[in-house]
Amino acid sequence: MCKGLATLPATCLKSAKDIKHKISFLLQKPEPQAADQKQLKEKTTTAAAKREPNAAEVEKWKESFSHVMSSDTGRTVFTSFLRSEFSEENMDFWVACEDYKKTTLSKLATTAKQIYQQYVEADAPNEVNLDAVTKEQTRLNVENACPSCFEEAQKMIYTLMEKDSYKRFLKSKLIQDLCQKEISTVKEKNEKKNKEALAGGA
Repeated sequence: MCKGLATLPATCLKSAKDIKHKISFLLQKPEPQAADQKQLKEKTTTAAAKREPNAAEVEKWKESFSHVMSSDTGRTVFTSFLRSEFSEENMDFWVACEDYKKTTLSKLATTAKQIYQQYVEADAPNEVNLDAVTKEQTRLNVENACPSCFEEAQKMIYTLMEKDSYKRFLKSKLIQDLCQKEISTVKEKNEKKNKEALAGGA
């Protein structure tokens, strides 16, 4: 028969609190796979961010959205712009879909469910803007996970970024600053060459 917490020794109560704290910590701890993916993403993003894009790259980005998306540096810069517009989840979802296509068959179902719960289902933490038909079709696809189950949803988000965010990206201060920086760099190089040429001819 329970005598109540008041009759228990203080050491027992402290132990119980410690156990409760440890259980809460374990429940909040992310899954190893999710944590590894996050670390890998951060490392890739940091590496790309360290390299400044050159004028040729920026000009390519202006030609088409596909050039932005096919470049690691392009995606990093574009993601920075999306972050300023609070729509970074679109790129995150697109990248998650690309990674999902490379997932081993044994992990397809688990990974598909994680992506669906993170980005697609109603009130998801990072819900992307999909129409009801695509959302429902994706839900059905996830129930029988295959490498192409997010294909339509990914295409829709790609088109959304291309038709909407990309146009503003090209006019953004971010791109203007990159262009200006490149112009300044070229100018400095030319001035240095001229000085060297003058010094050599003296």
